[in-house]
Amino acid sequence: MPYFEKKTGNELLVISAGTGQALRMGQDGNVDVLLVHEPAAEKRFVEAGFGVNRRTVMFNDFVFVGPESDPAGVMGQRDAINTLKKIAIGKHIFISRGDDSGTHKKELFLWEKAGLKPHKSWYREAGLGMGRVLQIADELNAYTISDRGTWLAFKSKLSLKLLAEGDTELHNPYSIIAVNPARYPGINYLGAMSLIAWITSVEGQEKIGNFRINGQLLFTPVAVNN
Repeated sequence: MPYFEKKTGNELLVISAGTGQALRMGQDGNVDVLLVHEPAAEKRFVEAGFGVNRRTVMFNDFVFVGPESDPAGVMGQRDAINTLKKIAIGKHIFISRGDDSGTHKKELFLWEKAGLKPHKSWYREAGLGMGRVLQIADELNAYTISDRGTWLAFKSKLSLKLLAEGDTELHNPYSIIAVNPARYPGINYLGAMSLIAWITSVEGQEKIGNFRINGQLLFTPVAVNN
């Protein structure tokens, strides 16, 4: 975002929050623009008249991580549903974000698709952000699901290992949405649209595509091709 600020002269105040909380802030008119990753909730937000000019910006994916000993035996799994079934059958500790974030919503969707209802004896809802959830899973030798970007940022500090990945169900698209100025006249709509224009431009997409941690790409830009 410093590139955007330097180019346009706009100053960004970034608030980090899960998708559910971010959308609620948008519904209350407390922010100008949202960068979120839960398509169904995003569409409802726009259809209800809270947001406009939604654009897909980039994607990464979700991964399952857990202890190196892997008591559930999910190492190398590509099937997300089978991964969850093995964790549930063995009653292995699973840490959920439990915070209505995009990651939490994806996890709940996968449990439902698997036909499973996690039991509190082994399923722990943290109500915290992804980084802290990874730390808790590490402390408890537990499993969790993470977006790849946060995993790459934290993995060098953890003993957890990436165990399962690659299912199309784990696709994780991010979109940007301006809050509707017709509903909230006081928001900075011009600033929001300036950010949307930049982040979906060739320059903005190149910045995303060049951003790496330890040589690994965090996000794949897609806006220029949409």
